[in-house]
Amino acid sequence: MALTLTLKPNERIVVNGCAMRNSGRRHVIMIESHADVIRGQDLLDENDAATPVGKAYFLIQTVLIQADLREKLIPVIQQHLAALATVFGGDNLMRIFEAANYVSQSDYYKALRALRAVMQHEAQLLAGLAADAQQDTAPEEVPEAAAESGSR
Repeated sequence: MALTLTLKPNERIVVNGCAMRNSGRRHVIMIESHADVIRGQDLLDENDAATPVGKAYFLIQTVLIQADLREKLIPVIQQHLAALATVFGGDNLMRIFEAANYVSQSDYYKALRALRAVMQHEAQLLAGLAADAQQDTAPEEVPEAAAESGSR
């Protein structure tokens, strides 16, 4: 079964480690044999891989793009995913198991897809923690009446 991709103008894509960019017009391409393919919008910049889930995503992305690193990185990825499985529960835990299963089947794009929702959940958790920390360090407001009585 062929993979049909509709590329937006100037959209970036990586096929078997080769980075390509579409021209200024929309194009449809068909990939008729097996290839490791990832769209530019699904690529995570190394600087954005600062969280535990982001690091696992980035490692999987790396083995998708650089086949020569797979043998070395697959055990590292499985360790990262195992560590994540001890932290998350519910649907996110199932997605982590799904990602680990896809990695063991060498289906790296599906592993990335499974982790995207976990990355979103992680970002929400971290944003909530940052907001809580900011509230804890903010100086308490002094009511106006107390401030006026204290100044006399």
